[in-house]
Parts: sequence; C-alpha cells; structure tokens
Amino acid sequence: MIDKWMQEIKKDCPADMLGMILCHNGIVRATAKNGGKVGAMNLSYDKKKLEAAVREFKKRDGIVEIRAWINEGHLKIGDDIMYVCVAGRFRKDVLPVFQELITMIKTEIVSEDEM
Repeated sequence: MIDKWMQEIKKDCPADMLGMILCHNGIVRATAKNGGKVGAMNLSYDKKKLEAAVREFKKRDGIVEIRAWINEGHLKIGDDIMYVCVAGRFRKDVLPVFQELITMIKTEIVSEDEM
C-alpha cells in the first residue's frame, strides 16, 4: 500500500512542491509501553476524526498530500496497526506535520486494548 501511495503522490503532486515523503508503518509489539507482555490487541478508531485531521493537516503550508490507513479489529504481534504518509515541500514543513498527525492518531483517534 505504501509503495502504491508513494507512486501516486509522485505522479499527482506538483514537482515544485514535492521534496519529501515521510512514511510510518506502526506494528503491534510484543512489549507494552509499561514493559509488560502483549499477546494481541483490539483496535478501533474514529473514522470521522481521522478524516477531519487529515483534511486539517493538508492545509498546512508546504504540505501537498497526506494518506492514512488504520487496521481495525483483533491484531496479533507483528500485524500492521497503521500506515501514514505525509508529502510536502521541505523537511521543515513535513516533519512537524508527520509527528503531530501520528501523535494525534495515537492519542485522540485510535483506541487500543492490549491483551
């Protein structure tokens, strides 16, 4: 999916505005943030909030495209949680949006129940 997104972004975005594409692939870890063991997780997310966040972040100066996909349901260790791509003009434009969007997804949009 990420390869396809990158090809589409390179094809569809104006060449003078596209200098960087950052991609994130979140994966279910075997260890929780608190150090405990994780066997699996149930994940859900608010689709409307994700769509609204992507729309808002696309308005930022120097950003030409954002794609996001979240894997909802029962996930095992090693399964993909999400893919996020942010494309834009310069590193100084793309990096902050990339970080803010992923943080927002993890803290406000996704609900994880680790088991």
